Amino acid sequence: MDIKIYKKEADYSYTLGAFPTFELIDAMPECVEEIIVHSSFTDRDRLEEKAGRIPVVENNKLISKLSDKENVYVIGVFKKFSCELDPERRHIVLVNPGNMGNLGTIIRTACGFGYYDLAVIEPAADVFNPKTVRASMGSLFRIRHEKFADFGEYAKRFCGGAESAGRRLYPFMLDGSCSLRDADMPGDDRFSLIFGNEATGLPAEFSGYGQPVRIEQTEFVDSLNLTIAAGIGMYVFAREK
Repeated sequence: MDIKIYKKEADYSYTLGAFPTFELIDAMPECVEEIIVHSSFTDRDRLEEKAGRIPVVENNKLISKLSDKENVYVIGVFKKFSCELDPERRHIVLVNPGNMGNLGTIIRTACGFGYYDLAVIEPAADVFNPKTVRASMGSLFRIRHEKFADFGEYAKRFCGGAESAGRRLYPFMLDGSCSLRDADMPGDDRFSLIFGNEATGLPAEFSGYGQPVRIEQTEFVDSLNLTIAAGIGMYVFAREK
């Protein structure tokens, strides 16, 4: 297979590093095209045992070409895949996330707190970019993710345009009408935690959706980092459940 530096329009992507590659093999072996290893990789026997019939190829030059990090000794090439969100499960909704590292970190955090459905509202960072995959530490392969052209498309499908389908919406906003500690927690898993762009947060119109929530903070910072805010929100709702 002729592997080139990643482009969004390609039908494949790749992991950067041994750990996310092992996660890829464990979670989605049917999507793996081949594994590329560096000659100095010391755990090749275990990798080949795990890979089974997946080709394992040694190619130092290709690893140097594909990765701008010096500590990458394994790359797993995989076919891009599509998913559909589970309408009965809790969702994380990211509206226009712009940073691939943040997107990957949120995916990892979501998986850690038991959120396995991620809606990404475009325009957005590329969920399949190797930088996103690496930041997720392979958690991308453990969750369902789906892109939507706008929030209206997501709401129409999962909420009937409002909350008529029983799904409760919780937009996280600096001026949310309810503090996180006082939020009315959902009675089942049909709820969505909604977070905005790193720079601008959620647009004002989201104050009209569900129960807008704010994370209380001191006056000495203007806002929390997106990954921190998402992690706090996910933890609190998961704990209450």
